Amino acid sequence: MNKRTFVRSGIALLTASVFSALTLTNVCASEPKVIRVGVVGDYNAQWDTVNKLLAKDGLKVKLVKYSDYATPNRALADKDIDLNAFQHKAFLANDIKRNGYDLTAIGDTLIAPLHIFNNKDKIKSVSDIKKGDIVAIPSDLTNGGRALKVLEAAGLIEVDPSKGYVPTKVDITKYNVKIKIREAESGILARILPDVSCALINGGNAFTAGLDPNKDSIFVENTDPKVNVATKTLVNVIVARTADINNPDYKKVVEAYQTLDTAKTLMQAYKGAFKPAWAGAENYKY
Repeated sequence: MNKRTFVRSGIALLTASVFSALTLTNVCASEPKVIRVGVVGDYNAQWDTVNKLLAKDGLKVKLVKYSDYATPNRALADKDIDLNAFQHKAFLANDIKRNGYDLTAIGDTLIAPLHIFNNKDKIKSVSDIKKGDIVAIPSDLTNGGRALKVLEAAGLIEVDPSKGYVPTKVDITKYNVKIKIREAESGILARILPDVSCALINGGNAFTAGLDPNKDSIFVENTDPKVNVATKTLVNVIVARTADINNPDYKKVVEAYQTLDTAKTLMQAYKGAFKPAWAGAENYKY
């Protein structure tokens, strides 16, 4: 190889190396930063919308799905995920109190009204519920108490008003209809519906089970804050570790969620099972 050929070969090799390095850099730069968000259930169309909005910021939410409500807060505290979005404020407060998690809500998302879903082979309306009928409710403290308040609003029972919005069965002061209340984990309530007269199921679990809140329920929780003062505690939230509440990427996730585009997805995809619940969402025109 003569000197000129050697120089040309060297230049070509150097050029190829630089091109490869630049190409690799561009590929790496185009890869979005992944933020792992823990969720429960299959009602996640809104996150597709969020990801479309986050693309301009080089961010992408990756959903980590859990089958129960007990795991996502523990996973977040243990740094297995970056954020979670599955619970309302009352559940979060109770879980923090019980387990000592250092977690904080960083953004409101939606509210999922609690419906009374009826076993259509047994009853057609609340007025059909009779003595001895079994009514299934969530077994956890916050949603169980919430369910009892819905049963009270439906005229079936009365509870001790001093217990606020987290009463338990022992706080029932009167049965207007002598029903039997069975407690079960929220995720299985839809599955046991054939074995009971009715069940109080939240929007997420109802949607996952294929239940339509407009066609398959006989009573719905009133989420108007002027009527139900507990509504503010029933709003679902995006949650972070307290040390990370000022993380700019996490703030962008919240900003992308709290948009008209995401609100439209919630309203169109879930047929009333969920309602946008962040400040200002009540003013949207669809």
